[in-house]
Amino acid sequence: MRNLAVLNVVGLSGRLLGEHTPRLNALAKQGSLHPLRPVLPAVTCSVQASMLTGTRPSEHGIVGNGWYFRDLSEMMFWRQSAGLYQGERIWEAAKRRDPQFTCAKMFWWYNMYDSADVAVTPRPSYPADGRKIPDIWASPVELRAELSTALGQFPLFNFWGPNANIKSSKWIARSAEHVHRRFGSNLTLVYLPHLDYCLQKFGPDSPAVVPHLKEVDTLCGELIDYFSTNNVSTMVLSEYAITPVTSVIHINRALREAGFITVREELGLELLDAGASAAFAVADHQIAHVYVKSQEHIAKVKRLIETLPGVARVFGEQEKKEQGLDHPRSGELIALSKPDSWFSYYYWLNDAKAPDFARCVDIHRKPGYDPVELFFDPKLSLLPLRVAWKLLKKALGFRTLLDVIPLDASLVRGSHGLVHDDPLDSPVLITPEPTQFKEPVQATQIKEIVLAHLFNRS
Repeated sequence: MRNLAVLNVVGLSGRLLGEHTPRLNALAKQGSLHPLRPVLPAVTCSVQASMLTGTRPSEHGIVGNGWYFRDLSEMMFWRQSAGLYQGERIWEAAKRRDPQFTCAKMFWWYNMYDSADVAVTPRPSYPADGRKIPDIWASPVELRAELSTALGQFPLFNFWGPNANIKSSKWIARSAEHVHRRFGSNLTLVYLPHLDYCLQKFGPDSPAVVPHLKEVDTLCGELIDYFSTNNVSTMVLSEYAITPVTSVIHINRALREAGFITVREELGLELLDAGASAAFAVADHQIAHVYVKSQEHIAKVKRLIETLPGVARVFGEQEKKEQGLDHPRSGELIALSKPDSWFSYYYWLNDAKAPDFARCVDIHRKPGYDPVELFFDPKLSLLPLRVAWKLLKKALGFRTLLDVIPLDASLVRGSHGLVHDDPLDSPVLITPEPTQFKEPVQATQIKEIVLAHLFNRS
């Protein structure tokens, strides 16, 4: 059996590999480079679950980064329990071949209480006074304090939000090295998210992406060198490619104007009342699950959404089955945007009525994904002082909102979620040795590809 590290370089596409990625190029030249075809939706949680189990969302159950929990009448994003996805994981299949096999799962999703031997994932603390304190969850439990002592506090505010940068990916990389030195796992799965943020913020064609691309390539090079000196091969892959976008689809505003969405007012602000609504959309990048309470409304809702500028297709039951998305968690309808568009979660018709969390980084409270959280509101004056004052108040235990996020969805320049035919606009797989595959490689093949490398099978 051979040892392997799999680096998940989020957002990396064939189009981005070139003069600014010498270390990744060298790995591809030594081994092989292949376009990778993700599952639909091409979003983090769905693709990772497909790679780890070798199945589609209809089987493993992860239909997006979030969905509508019908039994709770609530939309939830970025849950962390491994109990949410089904299917035999890569490492479980490996243990059937060799009971001594071990795996470290570093920041891949649904990491809490999974069956990997070692696991580390972001897990902030939320005291009752309203603060959000950066932290991690780890198994074995003592690893949490060990990593925090060795590397310092996990840089959560550089992991997501307007201050997202390479610091979080560097922390993850160093933690992966630490864990490997400590446990010597046969398979180490490493999540490197940094490239994802700048691509959504600036767009993949922007010159502003270049320094970030260089940073990620350098970090990958450091990990490749570390694992190489420890007799571990390195494989690189990405979950999806990010393409330029120029327009946003406010799908819930359209549904509200048509009378399908119910809101309730609290303290003068509006909250989407999913349980009372006839139809609403859970927006997730370039895909939206549309939940329709009554069968008699499905056709009408479908016709409405199909007329919205930027919408490419709306799937019904047959199309969901064909795409491997016919799971009870899916919406009655699934809307796909055109390649240059994406879906916002916005449902209010007047910004003065927007909920207080809309102007904050609040990934768990928002009823949909919000890439606008990557931006500071350009309309706010004296922004550094404003942020410093609010952080001081939070540190002193006062309840206050860090409301610095704009409500301008047009700021977003890159998105993902669709499956593209052009290999340059597809994610990639870089193997450590020359390998022949029928292209494009499917995300559901990654499990067997990893197992074949581990157990030296052609």
